[in-house]
Amino acid sequence: MTIAIRTEKLSKVYRSGFWRIPYTGLSDLDLEVPEGTSFGFIGPNGAGKTTAIKTLMSLQKATGGRAWIHGIEVPDPESRRRVGFLPERPYFYEHLTAGEFLDFYGRLCEVPSAERGRRVARLLERVDLDRFRDVPLGKFSKGMLQRAGLAQALVGEPDLLVLDEPMSGLDPLGRVLVRDLILEERRLGRTVFFSSHVLADVEAICDRVAIVVSGKLRGQGTVAELLGHTVAHVDCTFVGVAEGTDTLVPGVEGAPAPNHLVAAPGGHLTRRLDPNEVDHWIDAARRVGGTVASIVPAQRTLEQVLLDEVERARPVDAKRLGVLA
Repeated sequence: MTIAIRTEKLSKVYRSGFWRIPYTGLSDLDLEVPEGTSFGFIGPNGAGKTTAIKTLMSLQKATGGRAWIHGIEVPDPESRRRVGFLPERPYFYEHLTAGEFLDFYGRLCEVPSAERGRRVARLLERVDLDRFRDVPLGKFSKGMLQRAGLAQALVGEPDLLVLDEPMSGLDPLGRVLVRDLILEERRLGRTVFFSSHVLADVEAICDRVAIVVSGKLRGQGTVAELLGHTVAHVDCTFVGVAEGTDTLVPGVEGAPAPNHLVAAPGGHLTRRLDPNEVDHWIDAARRVGGTVASIVPAQRTLEQVLLDEVERARPVDAKRLGVLA
């Protein structure tokens, strides 16, 4: 397996204020991004995602560890020759039109003149901005600028795309466009490494995911590996029952299931249950003449996995901020 991005104990410590109080932005990050995959990099705000990406792009220097892109160590400019990059908060020359903007970046990427015009037209159409080719970027909305930035990242036809929050500021249609773009790049054999807070999209399109919380890597693997086989909850629907206030269901008074179910011909009741409660609810419903209409188990989501990791990391946050350092 060929690795597009590899980090080894990559760390970044910031110091601020008169007393130079340390703040750990990234701590001992060991990461491997295989070539030809879509790789999601997730975590809460301030987790270290942008710090890691800026370090990979040599926009800041690591205080520890090493990183390689396509086998070339990151400080070497050659490591970024085959990379397309979209930062979290891009800034573009607002007086340029969309066409001029992409032509400018095409020149920076040394795209031949004969090919540059065709590629610019193709990319503007791909990000649904061809109608605005001659409109200055200063008149673009945030979502339109984000799509222009994606086109800029693609103008050099890179082998690796590094995107920091590419879906930020996009409406649902824009998100679908970016999702399809990532899937298309993967189909073409390219690598896409991106951070995002839209976890449903990450879950749907990523081959592999890494979770970073409080500057530390908390998990890395396929979506299936991270989610495991744990059932998060069960949605149960019962027919012929309702919740009452007086009648106790014999034999289940001490159980976590309802102890106030009553018969309700023609009625139905739906509840989201802990997996351990399901049998008690079924017994309680049957005792009053009800039946089970459906039982739908739900697996854990990336959101739940991330929230669990955030909760586990809380004790170390104070030290990370330098309070206990």
